[in-house]
Amino acid sequence: MSRNLGSTDLKRLHREWRRQAPGRIGLILDSVATPANVGSILRTAAALRIDDVWLCGQTAGPDLGGTKKTSLGSERYLTFHAVEQPAAAVVAAKTAGYRVVGIELAEAAVAIHAADLTGSVCLALGHEDRGLTTAVLQGADQLAFIPQLGRIGSLNVATAASIAMYEARRQGWPPA
Repeated sequence: MSRNLGSTDLKRLHREWRRQAPGRIGLILDSVATPANVGSILRTAAALRIDDVWLCGQTAGPDLGGTKKTSLGSERYLTFHAVEQPAAAVVAAKTAGYRVVGIELAEAAVAIHAADLTGSVCLALGHEDRGLTTAVLQGADQLAFIPQLGRIGSLNVATAASIAMYEARRQGWPPA
């Protein structure tokens, strides 16, 4: 018979996975406008131990009511960098030692599972309708997309961010 884990068991489980998570992961949020999307991204980022978050363009800030409502306080576990221009966020991430991988349905993008997301990687995600700005598309070291099999052609940015952050962590774990 199985049972839900209690708080002590959860702490042990998460501690063990933290030990198996090498590399650094950063995020660039390039004009992600909807506070609920930003809050959801930040909550997942905190859960997956994202090291740095660059907010640029018209991205909803972590202190907005709608963002805070969805992030549920998880923003306190993240390190934020506010930059006005998306190109400056790419430069800052690279200066901090990250390779920048844009998550976008774009020419030259490879399927996310085929992209190298190990080591120090910074995932860039863009506006809900327009995607990544040209500056980020051109400044990225690589572009990756999330293969979709159904009749819907794109994902919500918070969902795409969650998949991308998880894939980056998964690639760093030892083989099962």
